[in-house]
Parts: sequence; structure tokens; C-alpha cells
Amino acid sequence: MAIPDLDEVTLAALDLHASYEIPRIALAPARKRLVIASGNALPTGRVLFSDEPALFCDEGQYRAVLEREREVDSGVVISASGTKHAPIIVRDLLDRGLSTYLITCNAKSPAGLLLPAGRVFETRAQPEPITYNTSTYMGMMLAKTREEPKAIKQHLVEKVAPLIPDFNLSEAYYLMLRPEFDVEREMFITKFDELFGARINGRCYTTEQTLHAKTVVPWEKELFISFGVKNEDFGLQRLEIPLPDNAGFVAMVATGYYVIGRIQRVKPPWFKQHADEYARIQKALFEKHGG
Repeated sequence: MAIPDLDEVTLAALDLHASYEIPRIALAPARKRLVIASGNALPTGRVLFSDEPALFCDEGQYRAVLEREREVDSGVVISASGTKHAPIIVRDLLDRGLSTYLITCNAKSPAGLLLPAGRVFETRAQPEPITYNTSTYMGMMLAKTREEPKAIKQHLVEKVAPLIPDFNLSEAYYLMLRPEFDVEREMFITKFDELFGARINGRCYTTEQTLHAKTVVPWEKELFISFGVKNEDFGLQRLEIPLPDNAGFVAMVATGYYVIGRIQRVKPPWFKQHADEYARIQKALFEKHGG
């Protein structure tokens, strides 16, 4: 089966989440909550718990955080699949006597089966190429932000698509975000890593961060793409991409993913050539290291 580009998967994810009533994620209050996730699940967690003073870390750091932060009384594991490290961490949190929750796209997963139904929150997803995790985390964020997926897709198709240039004229890309979307910068950098490895340089900073020596070394082949802001000062190549009015976190991530997918579409198919083999390697690595 042909592997779709990220822009196609983004539009399909918005179609999925426009087709049903998005659930809500409601957890009992906590004195101090620890949110544990890896990859792009971690910034997703920062979106979900942006209105409380939660702590955030990945699977390699959570034990140290628990030793240091004695007031933690609740743990949340975010794992789309509910596999890999998730069941190990859930079991550990339960053994420590913490009020434990799982946010996942598979309530019947090994991690999900360790908890009572009321502690597992399942959002919808659809099959996607390895690492894409677009419908997964988008659905989780929508459970928080309550944005309209249909309107976001319409914006991408009608307002963003006509602005897409010939990305083959650039060899590096600088994504510039509004400061309120700082928590999502990591998601875009991760996507560049996954899709292009070291073959294309993808950077991402907010407008405020861009003021701090990010452009000391100019290059005419680096395209500066600003989202929802005017850019009159940075980069020798510039592209301004609009965001919907009152854009939330899902609109931002969908717009960024759509643009990155359009870059992917015109570049050599590096990801597609290696995705299947990487899936086999990743499975073996998690088995080797106890995940």
C-alpha cells in the first residue's frame, strides 16, 4: 500500500474528528499531577493540562521526578497505542499508590487493561504510517480545545493550499510561531526529524525567540514560514501562512503538519523508502530494552 504524505493524513484526520462527537477528558482534582509521555505525546500533554500546575516528563525521567516531587498524588500516562513503555509505567504508578490515569486510542491495550474503565480515556484514531500520530494526538487535543475540525480543514484547503510555493526552491525551513503556541514547537521539529532525518534542516521558534540570535548566519536557501504573523525582518526567503480566526492548538498543529506534508510531497521519498524497515527495527528495539 502506498504511504500517504503528511498533508493527506492531516486532512483525513480532520475528516475523522468531524464525523462524531468529540469526548471530554475529565480527571479528578489532584494536589500535584505528573504527566508522563514520549515523543509528540509530551507536548500533547502540555496542551491537555495547560490550565493546571502539572509536571511533565518522559519515560526516562519520571522516576527521578517522583523521588524529588513528594507532593505528586496523581499520574497520567499518555500513549496512543497503550503499548511500549506505557504498561510498565502504569504498573509502577499503581505500585506507588498514585491515582493513575491513561489517555490512549486503545482502551483494550496492555496499559488500558491495568486500570478500571473510569481511569482510561479513549479518543479515536485511524491507521496511519509509523510515527505520523496525527489523528491520535489531534483527537486528544480536540477533547480539550473543542475546536471545529471541519472549519480547520476548510481553512487549509481554501486559504493555505493556494499559497503553497515550489518548496523545491528551498533546502531548509524555519517555522515561526506565535508565542502562545510555544508548546507545539517540539511537534514540528519532531516531524522534520521523522520525515527528513538529517537531509533537510527544519527549525522552529516563536517570534520572540527569533529575536535572540537565530538568524546570525543567513542562507538564501532557507525559507522562513511564519504562521499567523507578519514577517518583515527575518530570512531572505519568506512565506506567510494564515491561521484561522481565534486559532487554537489543533488549528496550529494541523496547519503546520499540512505545510510540512506539502514539503514532503516534493522532496525525495526518504521516509517512504525506510518506514517499513524502521517499523521492524523499532519493534525489536523496544523488545530488547524492555518496552
